[in-house]
Amino acid sequence: MNPWLKSLDFKHLYPFRSHYLNLGSNNLHYVDEGQGQVMLMLHGNPTWSFYYRNLVKAFSGNFRVVVPDHMGCGLSSRPQDYEYTLANHIENVYKLVKFLDLKNIVLVVHDWGGAIGMGLLTKYPDLFSKVVILNTAAFPDADIPKRINLLRQGKLGEFLTRKFNLFAWPATFMTTTKTLPQFVKKAYLAPYDSWENRVAVARFVQDIPMEKTHPTYKVMSEIEQKLPTITIPKLILWGGKDFCFNDHFFKRWLSIFPDAHYKYYENAGHYVIEDELEDVVANIWDFIS
Repeated sequence: MNPWLKSLDFKHLYPFRSHYLNLGSNNLHYVDEGQGQVMLMLHGNPTWSFYYRNLVKAFSGNFRVVVPDHMGCGLSSRPQDYEYTLANHIENVYKLVKFLDLKNIVLVVHDWGGAIGMGLLTKYPDLFSKVVILNTAAFPDADIPKRINLLRQGKLGEFLTRKFNLFAWPATFMTTTKTLPQFVKKAYLAPYDSWENRVAVARFVQDIPMEKTHPTYKVMSEIEQKLPTITIPKLILWGGKDFCFNDHFFKRWLSIFPDAHYKYYENAGHYVIEDELEDVVANIWDFIS
């Protein structure tokens, strides 16, 4: 167990056994709870597998729930010289899927987990049976908040993100309409408590492909082109008070997937699970049962 996890007062919220996949000199942490059909849940930035804690508890009695921490996040390794790119995150999750021999997967994605998950789904569609989409994007888009765009900018953006925690810390109060308890905020921030430990937070922001010359733009565009080929059932659960993934993104998803089931939570924020837990669980349960 990581020392910071053991020392903090939220282990009762996250009582899961830790597992690790060795990827060369680094370890990818993941939760693997329950048995049955697989649910694979992919978090974004600046969260970690803790974001899905209540879904793990809700579904692991009937399903096998697998939740990785992306490289540099949560309980995974934090290499300082690693290439934290969308392509590498997709490849890491694919290696985990192959290592665990996961099939017939119900995919659940949020934030950067959307691009990572859709990258995997469009590349290996036969591995998946259904997908749940929570406030995310998997396509290039110029609609980005100015404050996030600022943090993309070179050394200044990295300094603000890693020195002053100006990405992970604001997320503890800007992503929900309900006030998160202090111990939940502490849990979200715990993995990102130093310059070194915020490396992935900064790199995720820098990897947002706003320009066609950005190395991830091509990867994201290829995912976008393949999205209409996804034929499995889809469920979109969307927080309407999201300052980042706003209604523009919700409408884009509906235009790409006009056959999707969806529910729009007018008063929920970016962390839609935190604001609408019971209804999110109920809708996912109905969708996958």
